[in-house]
Amino acid sequence: MKISHTELFRDIEEKDMEALLSCLSAFRKEYKKGEVILQEGEPTEKIGIVLSGMVIISCSDVWGNTTILGNASPGAVFGEAYACVPGEPLLISVVAAEDTTVLFMHIGKALSTCSNACVFHTKLIRNLLRVCAEKSLQLSRRILHTGSKSIRGRLLSYFSECIKRTGSYSFSIPYSRQQLADYLGVDRSALSNELSKMRRDGLIQYEKNSFTVLKPHIV
Repeated sequence: MKISHTELFRDIEEKDMEALLSCLSAFRKEYKKGEVILQEGEPTEKIGIVLSGMVIISCSDVWGNTTILGNASPGAVFGEAYACVPGEPLLISVVAAEDTTVLFMHIGKALSTCSNACVFHTKLIRNLLRVCAEKSLQLSRRILHTGSKSIRGRLLSYFSECIKRTGSYSFSIPYSRQQLADYLGVDRSALSNELSKMRRDGLIQYEKNSFTVLKPHIV
C-alpha cells in the first residue's frame, strides 16, 4: 500500500512524502505471524502504520484472560494514543496476525513544528486527530456489541455493523473464532455453539470467516 494513500497522510502531496518521512524519522520493519509488535506494559513514542498484513490489538488481565479490542489492516494506525503520552505503559499488546510490514514514525516530531517549518505538519496533525476520533468510535462500537447479555445478541450486533460497513448481507470478518470470542467477551465453545444454532435456525450461513445474514430483522 502506498503511504500517501493512508488516512494519516490524507491531502499531503506525493512530492512532499520523502521530506515528511525524513522529518519524522520514519522507518519500516517486517514482522512474522504471531510476532509481538508492541508489548503490553512498555511505553512507546512511535506511531505504527500497517503497510501490509494485519495486526490484532488486545489486552490481558493478571489471570491471563485476553480481550480483543480490534485490528488494524493496511493503512490503519496503531499506538497513537499511548505515543501522545510519553512514558505511559501500554495497556494493550499489538501482534502480527499474519506476515506484516509496519511503518513507524516518532510522535514528538509529528506534534511539533520542525526547524524546517514544513508546511505539511498542520495537515498531519489534523489527520492524526481524525484517526484518534475514529479509534474512539471503534471502541464505542465494541462496547455496543458487548452490551447484550446473550451471545446471539452480541453476534447480531456485530454482524449488523459488518452489514452497514460493507453494504451487503454477505461479508468476511478479520477474526478467527477465538479472536471473535475474545472481541465479544464470550467463551469460544459457547460462541461456536451459538453460531451453529443460528445456522440451524436459518439466521445465518457461514464458511470459515465468510458470513451471510439471512434474516437481519430477527433479534
